[in-house]
Amino acid sequence: MTTNQVLTGVGLILVLAVGSQILASRLRIPALIVLLPVGFAAGAWIDEVDPQRLLGPAFSPLVSLAVAVILYDAGLGLDLARLKGHTRRVVVRLLWIGVLITWLLAALLAVPLLGMSRSAAVMTGAILVVSGPTVVGPLLSFVRPTDRLRHLLVWEGSLIDPVGGILGALVFHAVSASTKHRFAGGTAGFLVSIGVGVAGGVIGAALLWVLFRVLRLGEVLGTTAQLAAVIGVAALCDVLRDDTGLIAAVMMGLAVANFRGIDVPARRPFFETLVSLILGLLFISISATVTPQSLRHVGLPALGLAAFLVLAVRPLVTALSALGTDLTRGERGFIGWMAPRGIVAAATASTFSAGLVAKGIGGAQKILPATFVVIVATVTLYGLTASPVARRLGVVRPSRSRPLLVGGDPWVVDLGVALKSAGLEVLMWAGQEQQRERIRQAGVELAPGELLAAVTGQDPQLEGITAVFFLTAEDDFNALAASILRGSVEGAVHHLGAPPDSRGVVAPFIGGEVLFGTDLTWPTFSRAYEEGAAVLAQPADGVLPPGCELLFLVRPDGRLDPVTRTGKPLPRSGDTAVLLAPGGRGAARQRE
Repeated sequence: MTTNQVLTGVGLILVLAVGSQILASRLRIPALIVLLPVGFAAGAWIDEVDPQRLLGPAFSPLVSLAVAVILYDAGLGLDLARLKGHTRRVVVRLLWIGVLITWLLAALLAVPLLGMSRSAAVMTGAILVVSGPTVVGPLLSFVRPTDRLRHLLVWEGSLIDPVGGILGALVFHAVSASTKHRFAGGTAGFLVSIGVGVAGGVIGAALLWVLFRVLRLGEVLGTTAQLAAVIGVAALCDVLRDDTGLIAAVMMGLAVANFRGIDVPARRPFFETLVSLILGLLFISISATVTPQSLRHVGLPALGLAAFLVLAVRPLVTALSALGTDLTRGERGFIGWMAPRGIVAAATASTFSAGLVAKGIGGAQKILPATFVVIVATVTLYGLTASPVARRLGVVRPSRSRPLLVGGDPWVVDLGVALKSAGLEVLMWAGQEQQRERIRQAGVELAPGELLAAVTGQDPQLEGITAVFFLTAEDDFNALAASILRGSVEGAVHHLGAPPDSRGVVAPFIGGEVLFGTDLTWPTFSRAYEEGAAVLAQPADGVLPPGCELLFLVRPDGRLDPVTRTGKPLPRSGDTAVLLAPGGRGAARQRE
């Protein structure tokens, strides 16, 4: 290809990847539903969108390294403290029972349904065992299931990807090396691969420890160092043993997330942006390699295979994995309805199918298109039905807002009481014991944990927080904590504005979501309470009582809309207004 064609192809792939994600966000559907058909159509209609021609032999290694970065990011979200009891038992069973049953049944059906040789069918079954965080994570964010379900499915997806990648590599080498298709030594090879991956993860974790505990790299350089370490270690492991870099990447992420000795500045917004971009590029690129001609005689049989996996195999795996556990019927039903195939299935199919075709394995040319159809079918089916199924099974988190108020002054406690009286599940946290006791006496739930855990939402009991409001007297703390936390919770993070005479070092210069009007700062509330004001909740009738300041509106569906420096929500019928009201019961509510 000429230089202009290469530039055109690369530019188009990038634009299509990001454009598809933007379109999906506007349509309020999972991005994967848009990415896959867009990539397929682009590959069919635009000659320049051909990643195998653009990158040549580098395409497969780059895909593998990109997946390693995705799995490292997934590992950062895996907290070992949450993998315990029945949850751990179910995850372990989903891995080994799920892999064995899915591999066996998919291979058995692929022979008659797709007209493959046994070797190609075994390869297809090995490819289709994976699910992965690349598809499960976005779907769960869209569905919003209960915390235990989300943990369980994220753990399964994050761990089954490297296992499936290694299994695919071992099956490929076994099929390629033996004309009699014998798989002697497969178990030993699998264990060796696991060992190489784990060793790479240990080396990578040690490297990160040196970078951040010994060299003490800063945030910006530390972020690039993480990326370089993950890619470098994954590449080295893949050189030693195919696809072992995926295990190393997950191990490194687990180490960063769980070992206190590795104090890595994760810069989650950067990694989230990077992973989102990589996902878009990979799905567009791999789906573009599937030609319409390759689907001509594979489409309907592959849809039959996908239906078998969805309706028979996954429910069977879930039923066996949940035996003897405390999972509810709804939780079992949702797990049985959540096994989409993702980028690792696409990557392994793209990598290994061409090699098997070159070796003359019967039906090997059908592996990639069949895998593509299964990915499209499962992602589309689960993407469109997961939300209603979760609601029907009763496993969706409540849609009502669950705010966390940080602060323990009397007016802040009254604000928490007012929001609670409006029907919200309110959490509060304060640093001083006197303030914490004031929160307890008011009957508002006190968030457990230390300061950092409480304000960053890292404590397992704080999951499901939809908004955080920093309301302490320390302007710098409010502004800095809000800046650090922004992007780590589902909703917005707000803080009180600094007064004009603030002695804060950074607060007057940090923007972000500033609560209330310009004049409603902490000293304003404090003075108002000294003069007998109160924070009250009352039905909104469109007209505020004289002298009152609107702070929040609680909508009938439980959504919480705050007044900010840049906007004031308009009250509607059925809303509850939370107000700062002068006089009244304020003096009686004053606490020592």
